[in-house]
Amino acid sequence: MAATAVTAAIAGIVALSGFHQQLREIDPPGFDSASEVAGNDRVGIRTFTPPEGIVVDADLEYGVREDGTLLTLDVCHPATPVTAVSTAADLGDTGTGPAVPAEAGAATDVAPSLPAVVSIHGGSWQRGDKANTDWRNVCRWLASEGFVAVSVDYRLVPDAIFPSAIDDVALAVEWLREPEQFERFGIDPARIGAFGGSAGGNLAALLGTSGEGALDEGSRVAAVVELSGPVGLGADELAADGASVWLRSIIAAYLGCEPGVDDEQCPQAADASPATHADESDPPVFIGHAEDEIVPLGQSQRLADELRSAGVPVEFAVVPGGEHSIGILDEALRVRVAAFLHEHLG
Repeated sequence: MAATAVTAAIAGIVALSGFHQQLREIDPPGFDSASEVAGNDRVGIRTFTPPEGIVVDADLEYGVREDGTLLTLDVCHPATPVTAVSTAADLGDTGTGPAVPAEAGAATDVAPSLPAVVSIHGGSWQRGDKANTDWRNVCRWLASEGFVAVSVDYRLVPDAIFPSAIDDVALAVEWLREPEQFERFGIDPARIGAFGGSAGGNLAALLGTSGEGALDEGSRVAAVVELSGPVGLGADELAADGASVWLRSIIAAYLGCEPGVDDEQCPQAADASPATHADESDPPVFIGHAEDEIVPLGQSQRLADELRSAGVPVEFAVVPGGEHSIGILDEALRVRVAAFLHEHLG
């Protein structure tokens, strides 16, 4: 979607070689940046203990914005070295059976290419970090399941409002599809999914419904997992769900609208709501939500209904309690999410 325009903007900056732009990192960076999982209780993803052998390549640059913002991501992957990559592009894979080298004499020491999952942190679109303790654990968990996990940072409110964040995560997917990256990490560019929680859940779902057609091109993804996302950002939807003043205020700040205005005065609310863009070409979506948490359950229920009406396969899990986002990602839900991702990404 908007990532194409952003890519063009970046190219324009590079072309202006006579100008020396000062780069700046997204603030706040680092492991101590707050998680959207409140408190210190051992819940959700905090019940996961990473195994040995997970490699983390941190702070890789995936883009520079026109304002000089440096965009970075972390890649978590198994330690197994990749000596050659068996993607359909370089092997004679018809999609009907095991890939076979297209030419005689091709490398025989070939590691199978791996599916990738882009991990998108939460934090009300205004805080959070890919490397805080909880989201680093998500990254390692996905890697332990056999995925190349790609945990991204994106621009935050108030420095950037919609559509900056979705443009950034879309650019990260495009970056992953560069030959250099899938050769470097052993990624199959046809099998990229998205995982997000809270505000990151909104972005993951929006990434999944943006665009049309093939799921292996541009910024399209082949599967989506979103947990506790505020996904219906229109005033009428928020009113119907009994959304709190707090939730309405952070959504207004993200959209760049005055709190309390109607949808005619804030048309970007529809653009930032995933169901607005849904069609039958979109990937399967897993939605997880707690019964009684800070984002009303009605948000996820409505998204599930709207996606199904558009012809999108949906798995919807409602869990007891009031934990939020990756705070609900306990062992039982991790099993379900991993099974969903393996089913649709391989």
